[in-house]
Amino acid sequence: MTYEAILARSFSRYEQKKLGCGALLGCFLIFLSFFTVFKPYLGPLPILNMRLSMGVAHRMFATKETESSQKQEMVRIAQKEAAKSELLLISTSHQENVTTKPELRLNSTDPKENTTRTKPEILLNSTDHHVAKNVTLEPGPEVLLNNTEHPAVEIEESEQLNSTDHQDTSLSIAGNATQKRVPLCNILNPRTDICDITGEVRVHAKSYTVYASSPEMSTLDDGQTSWKIRPYARKTDRTAMSSVTEWSVVPASVDRRKIPKCTQNHAAPAILFSAGGFSGNHFHDFSDIILPLYLTARPFNGDVQLLVTNYRSWWASKFRAILQNLSKHPAIDIDQQREEVHCFPSVIVGLNRHDEFKINPSMPPHTTMRDFREFLRTSYSLERAKAIELQASDTRKPRLLIVARKRSRSFTNPTRIAKTAKAVGFEPVVAEADMNVARFAELMNSCDAVMGVHGAGLTNILFLPDDAVLIQIVPLGGAWLSRTYFGDPSRDMNLRYLEYKIGVRESTLADQYPVDHVALKDPSAFHRGKWNDFKKIYLDNQNVKLDVRRFRPTLLKALQLLREQKRR
Repeated sequence: MTYEAILARSFSRYEQKKLGCGALLGCFLIFLSFFTVFKPYLGPLPILNMRLSMGVAHRMFATKETESSQKQEMVRIAQKEAAKSELLLISTSHQENVTTKPELRLNSTDPKENTTRTKPEILLNSTDHHVAKNVTLEPGPEVLLNNTEHPAVEIEESEQLNSTDHQDTSLSIAGNATQKRVPLCNILNPRTDICDITGEVRVHAKSYTVYASSPEMSTLDDGQTSWKIRPYARKTDRTAMSSVTEWSVVPASVDRRKIPKCTQNHAAPAILFSAGGFSGNHFHDFSDIILPLYLTARPFNGDVQLLVTNYRSWWASKFRAILQNLSKHPAIDIDQQREEVHCFPSVIVGLNRHDEFKINPSMPPHTTMRDFREFLRTSYSLERAKAIELQASDTRKPRLLIVARKRSRSFTNPTRIAKTAKAVGFEPVVAEADMNVARFAELMNSCDAVMGVHGAGLTNILFLPDDAVLIQIVPLGGAWLSRTYFGDPSRDMNLRYLEYKIGVRESTLADQYPVDHVALKDPSAFHRGKWNDFKKIYLDNQNVKLDVRRFRPTLLKALQLLREQKRR
């Protein structure tokens, strides 16, 4: 009341009314000023729902909010960077929807079509230290790739985005985010590393580098710049891999000037593999190279270029018939092409491998060991597809090949073995395999049964006709090797398998150790898992003096199997 009295005495009623209107107008003007200054903040900003990069936040905090023009400039920059953040968040949300468990996908289509061939796709989110750019040859069963998948998004900081550009870019990136990038390399297989690269691919022998130049492969994730691949299908064996050249698989960088220009262009795709490792050992020639090469190249039906690193002329000559049946193009010694850059529509680096001297029909290219044996018969023009079918009163004698060896694990009495085989009804042939694969393949194909001590020479059972009999002589300490390398695989080849385990007195080791020595009674306890000790004693210093009387029932069983073919 006091203030009202004072106001009444100081101003007339008219002046009081005039003062009230002026105050109301002043409040309105102040409100209008605030509205004008803060108008840019009143609209919905995408930035309120986005996570800005550290660079954007830094620029925003550094902006002085002193003048309205500066504030508007800050908002414009924030809106621009929010657009970038929105695009990156699309990528992030896509990434979070991807499972972090290892996932292996295999897409197989006809290689004649212009579509993706068999391509292993691995999506891994692993913290394992075996990253692709520093692959080590650890003897473990697994090597994992830290290859978290991210769609590639690159926006220059200085790029000016107007509304139209922003819309186009959003559509483009959002479209790419829905498409999963296909990793170039599969290094999850415990036996082999393999890269399947589609697009413009350049092979530069001088630097041992394969460049994947297709635009969708322009970058790798997590700063990874390349894969290191030794293209030989026994990757956990340090001894084998030590003689295999390491190649780099590098996606095209943003600066394409760093990629060497093509000097030779090829219309056919290519397979890059090594003829190093354990090549020269007949078993490893097939298990590590020929069989994996068949699995990798066969889907191309001959229209594929073979690039051989660690090329050995004698090896290429030894298997010329197989190489020519796999590819209609002459094989290239890629190590000697140091001044050339060979360009292909696609390249596979490394070879596909399933198991030890076996094929898994459930895995691409979904073939079988029987198919592989038919391929070999075609390669060497072998006539017999099926072994003899003996009748009850048949006077024909099936042929038995006795595989001889000049070195270790050889028969010390091959003549007596041949006489016994002849006595029970076989036509025995004694022979040793050599570098002439074609000649020995023809001999093997002419036989109905084969016998030999466990060793690389038994690899030639691949050339036997169907329903033939394999008799493997198992030396002391060789049970697991015999079963794994030839016993189990022979069943997938449509062969009949018999196993004869020698006694202690049939081994020449009995001349070196007392009869009750642990080396004879319990080989596993003697070598205690040490490969070098095992190899030195049981593989390199053991021969077999077969007890023909004890062995005779096994020969009779083989004859019986040949008579039972009609009932199968």
